[in-house]
Amino acid sequence: MKHKLLAGLACLALGTSALAAPAPAPTGVAAAQSSGWDRYVETTIDKWFAIDPAFAVYEGAHAYDGKLADWSEAGLEAKGAFLRSVIADAPNFKGLTPEQAFERDYMVQVAKGQLFWLEDADQPHTNPEYYINGGLDPNVYVSRNYTDKAARMKAMIAFFKGVPEAASHIRANLKTPMPESFVKLGADAFSGYADYYRGDARAAFADVADPALQAEFKTTSEAAGAAMKELADWLSQVPTNQDYALGAERFSRMLAATEAVDISLDKLEAVGRADLKKNREALVTACAQYAPGKTVPECVAKMSADKPEDGPVAEARRQIPRLVSFVRENGIVTIPGDKMAAVEESPPYNRANSAYMDPPGPLENNPSSVYYISPPDPTWSQEKQLDYVPGKDDLLFTSVHEVMPGHYLQFLHSNQAPTIVGRLFVGYGFAEGWAHYTEQMMWDAGLGDGKPEVHIGQLSNALLRDCRFVSAIGLHARGMTQEESKKLFMDQCYIDEGNAEQQAARGTYDPAYLNYTLGKLMIMKLRDDWTATRGGRAAWKQFHDQFLSYGGPPIPLVREEMMHEDAPHAVF
Repeated sequence: MKHKLLAGLACLALGTSALAAPAPAPTGVAAAQSSGWDRYVETTIDKWFAIDPAFAVYEGAHAYDGKLADWSEAGLEAKGAFLRSVIADAPNFKGLTPEQAFERDYMVQVAKGQLFWLEDADQPHTNPEYYINGGLDPNVYVSRNYTDKAARMKAMIAFFKGVPEAASHIRANLKTPMPESFVKLGADAFSGYADYYRGDARAAFADVADPALQAEFKTTSEAAGAAMKELADWLSQVPTNQDYALGAERFSRMLAATEAVDISLDKLEAVGRADLKKNREALVTACAQYAPGKTVPECVAKMSADKPEDGPVAEARRQIPRLVSFVRENGIVTIPGDKMAAVEESPPYNRANSAYMDPPGPLENNPSSVYYISPPDPTWSQEKQLDYVPGKDDLLFTSVHEVMPGHYLQFLHSNQAPTIVGRLFVGYGFAEGWAHYTEQMMWDAGLGDGKPEVHIGQLSNALLRDCRFVSAIGLHARGMTQEESKKLFMDQCYIDEGNAEQQAARGTYDPAYLNYTLGKLMIMKLRDDWTATRGGRAAWKQFHDQFLSYGGPPIPLVREEMMHEDAPHAVF
C-alpha cells in the first residue's frame, strides 16, 4: 500500500467502561500553552504541505494540485532544516492536554523518521524509490473524482510542466555506480511513468471536450514522458554494484527513528526466526491434513494451483463482500459506513508490489479507494507467470490484508481522527503491521471454517513476511547477498521463483519491509496484554476499535498509552 502516518483519539466506538473521565480544561499558563500548540500544529502542517506538495495532494489538499517538490540541493536542504526544526521546537510545548502531548510526541517521531530517510539513509542521492513514491505519480488526478475532469486536467498540465525540471534534479542527485536492483527499479518505474503520462493518463481525459485544453495536455504530457524516458534510459546504462546495505548501526537507527523500536539486532532477529519456525511447523501440520504423503512444497503447490479461472481481480471482487459479512457477524471490529473499495488491475508503472491499497485522502470531499492487483511480468516465461498468479486461498488473505479488515478498514478509522495530524500521517509499521496482523487474527476468529487449505493460504502469507523480516536484517546488517535472500524465500518460505526474485530485490531498496512481521508481533503482544484483564477473546472488538482510534503512530507509543507504560518496553 501507499503510506502516510497519523495520531489521534484515545477511544472510538467503545463501551462506556472503556472511556476515561474527561481531563479538566487547562487554565492560565496551561491554557495558553495548549492554544499555542494548536496554532503551532496548524502552521507546521501548512509548511509540511508546502515542502511536500505531492503529500498534500495525496491527502486531499487540492490547493497544491499540480505542484512537485523541489528536489534541487537547496530544496532538499530546506526540507532537512524544516524537519529538524520540528524535532527541536515541538518538545518545548508544555502544559498540554494528554491528547496534545501524545500528538506532540507523535509529530516529533514523524519528523525523525522522515529525516532519517532524507539525510541518514541519504535516499535522494542513493535510491530511486525516494522519487518513485515521492511525487511522480499523477494517479490522484485520474482516479479520484474530487472535481470535474477539466479542472483535474488543468492540474495534470501543471504537473506535467514540472516533470522535466524534476527529472533533471533526479539525474543530478543520484550517485553512480548504483546497486543493480536499484537501477532496475528506477529504470522500470521511470519508463513506466513515461508510458503512463503519454498513454493511460491521456486516455483518461480523452472525453473532455475542450480542443485547446486537449492540445496543451498532449504537448505537456509528451514533454513529461520524454523527460522520464530519457531519465530511464540514462539510469539503465549507469555502472552498477551491490552496495545496497545500510549496515547494522544505520539499520538500528532506522528502527528507532521510524518506528520507535529500540532493540538489539540479535534479539530482533531471534524474534523473527522464532515466528518463521512457528509458522513453518504450523504449515507442516496443515499440509499433513490437506495433502497427506506430499512434501510441504508439493502441498503449497497444490493450494497455489487452485487459481481463479477468471483472474485474481474478479476473484477478489467476490471475496470482499464475504469478508465484510464475516467481520460484522463475528464482532471483529467496527466498520464505519457502507462504501467499499473498488478492485482494479494495477497500472504498468506501479507493479513492484503484487497487490496494494490506494486509500482516500482524509481531506477529500468525494473519497474513493482502489485495491490494485498486479499481473505477472509479461517478459517472464509462461510457467513463471502462472506461478505468480496467487491461488484462491492465498489471495483470500491478500484481500484480508489490503481491504477487510486490513488497510481499507484501518483508513476508514484513521480518516475520522479529530486533529489534522491524526488524519494525515499513518506509519509503515502501524499500517502494515495491522494489515498483516488481521490475516492471522481472521483465521483465529474462524475464517475458513478450519479448512487446512485456507490455513495454508494464511500461513503462506505469514511465511512471506517472515522471510522479509529475516532478509531485511540479513541484507542490511549480516552481509546477505540478493541471491541468498532469494534462496531463503524459496527454501524456507516456499515462495515461487518469480516472487522470490522480486522479494529479494525489494529487500535491497526497501529495508523497512520487515515492518509487516515487526508490527504484527507488537500488536499481538499488546492485544494479549491488554485483553488479559478485560475478558480475553470477548474484548477483541474493544481492543481493535481502541487500537485503530490512535490512527497510525509507532506502535510502542500506542502501547504506552494503552498499557500506561512509561517507556516502550516489552513490545514482543
